[in-house]
Amino acid sequence: MTLMLKVRGNDIRVEGRLIHTARLELDKYEFLDDPRPTIEDLRKCKRRIDLFTFMQRLPETSPKHDYPMEWDNLAVLPVSTFEHWWKDQIRSYPRNRARQAEKKGVIVRELLFDEALVRGIWEIYNECPVRRGAPFTHYGKDIETIQKISETFLERSIFIGALLGDRLIGFIKLVTDQMGVQANMMHIVSMIQHKDKAPTNALIAQAVRCCAERGIRYLVYQNFAYGKKESDTLSSFKEINGFQRINLPRYYVPLTRAGRVAFRLGLHHRFRRHLPEPVAVRLRELRKEWYNRKFHAAIESL
Repeated sequence: MTLMLKVRGNDIRVEGRLIHTARLELDKYEFLDDPRPTIEDLRKCKRRIDLFTFMQRLPETSPKHDYPMEWDNLAVLPVSTFEHWWKDQIRSYPRNRARQAEKKGVIVRELLFDEALVRGIWEIYNECPVRRGAPFTHYGKDIETIQKISETFLERSIFIGALLGDRLIGFIKLVTDQMGVQANMMHIVSMIQHKDKAPTNALIAQAVRCCAERGIRYLVYQNFAYGKKESDTLSSFKEINGFQRINLPRYYVPLTRAGRVAFRLGLHHRFRRHLPEPVAVRLRELRKEWYNRKFHAAIESL
């Protein structure tokens, strides 16, 4: 079940079959400095909502609300100037990769949201059915669907493209919070066939520059770690590019008896969250092997 509500001017998404959990539509991008009015309105909602969850705003890492909570995390790059990031916050490898992109003819710049950008995003999404060992969510979608996905929150979005000639080979969609304090990478995808040209490194460099020019203090690359998952190539990539793990309180406010029981028993998390990490690692390896075999021809053609 997925339900959208408007509460106190905020878009709220309600999801779940047995346990109905509500969160801000832009969870991790938007925050509630005073959650009490929203919680009271959700209690009065005619639709059943069992739990409401929200994350505390950066840089407030100490719990400030008296609600049940767990620790969540973000991959955060504190931004001051581009020069500081380039010289002091990253290692030599990402610097060399970003230079390599420029040497190989990749041009990185901000782009307007128009038909050409949508078509470029569509081509990137439909390059390969598998990314990072799992089916890619947006593979196979038509261009009209990709436009609807890409045009969300346009008034707060910054699009950055990596271009090889006239062709888009990678892009970032940044979405800022209400106060313009942080920018979150909602999408960052590059063509696998152009991996040797390091478009992703060049895109991150331009994202830092865009944030510094706008006075945005934090660039966020989604979570640093997910659940019990150990460090992997993606978290290592974030780390060498200057992103740090910042732990932040995530609150869970039970609104019904079912919500209280679910939180107490840990049912608000997906089943895989309860698996021992060695078991989860092995299952991810088997999944990757399965999809690599299934889509072998498509992957080998890149």
